[in-house]
Amino acid sequence: MSALPGQRACCFLIPGDWNTPTGGYTYDRRLVLALRATGWRVDVWSLGGTWPLPDAVALAAAEEKVASLADGTLVVADGLAFGALGSVVALHAARLRWVALVHHPLHLETGLLDDARRHLLDEETRALRHAHSVVVTSPSTALDVAAMGVPPARIAVVEPGTDRVKSASTRAQRHGPLRLLCVATLTARKGHALLLQALAGLTHLDWTLHNVGTATRDPDTATRLQTQAAPLGERVQWHGEVDAQALIDHFAAADVFVLASLHEGFGMVITEALAHGLPVVASNAGALAQTLPTEAGLQVPAGEVAPLQAALAQVLSDAALRERLAAGARAAAARLPTWPTQAARFATVLEGAE
Repeated sequence: MSALPGQRACCFLIPGDWNTPTGGYTYDRRLVLALRATGWRVDVWSLGGTWPLPDAVALAAAEEKVASLADGTLVVADGLAFGALGSVVALHAARLRWVALVHHPLHLETGLLDDARRHLLDEETRALRHAHSVVVTSPSTALDVAAMGVPPARIAVVEPGTDRVKSASTRAQRHGPLRLLCVATLTARKGHALLLQALAGLTHLDWTLHNVGTATRDPDTATRLQTQAAPLGERVQWHGEVDAQALIDHFAAADVFVLASLHEGFGMVITEALAHGLPVVASNAGALAQTLPTEAGLQVPAGEVAPLQAALAQVLSDAALRERLAAGARAAAARLPTWPTQAARFATVLEGAE
């Protein structure tokens, strides 16, 4: 990586395609673009393979890429890869300046077998020992990382930014069922199974559920969810992965946003819902307890169907409640930081690692 004299520079290591429409990849991409806009030289290197459990070929390719970095390079590594590269990070710790970007610790993923969980915990803990700084997306994740032995002084919280969205002051009066929107990859951690179970007991109310998120990350879970939803017929729609404009259209068409996650390192999709002025029903998993303001939504204990069902029934049945929560969402959105603001905070962390 070459930079102009005096130019600030870094290299981002990102597993897979950074255009993947998930919160973690969006965070990485938006930070890089905002840093570049302020004059940073940022090279983005994509690591092929299935992370955080790469095969031998992907791991060898990652090792080769890291070895090719010039001495003294400031390397920002997305945690999905960083946490699986403990031995590589350690090998190059003396000559590279590592900054880990942890969206949520790998071992906290739902549905892992015990051996895989222990492996990820050991590998990520080893990698984190060699990071000059660890950037996390929420105070909740900062606590999770500190529990892995990282001194709090080396942990910096840089929450995601948001885009200013011109949302209607009130949701348009529409005919037909209320439209629930869930934007989440079809994995066990996102809690779709709980959401479907809750909605199965609310068929006396007029609603449809629209799910946006890839089914290819965890095909077995996706298949189970679609089987579970089959008795609900066309009331449950699966839209798969969509582009940016289609996602905006889904937010604009929705009446209520729902998310039943079992763990979240931040939950960027919640702030997107707020930016669109949507009332929210969500679990309190991980950082969601801080991400969703009380005036903008109803929050329920993670992993419990009955409270989720009760909250959904309440918001589906009460138009005045929906409008009050929507007003709260719009007010909360006005207080959210922008991407340029958060990029400036991230740059401060990088400058401290130089």
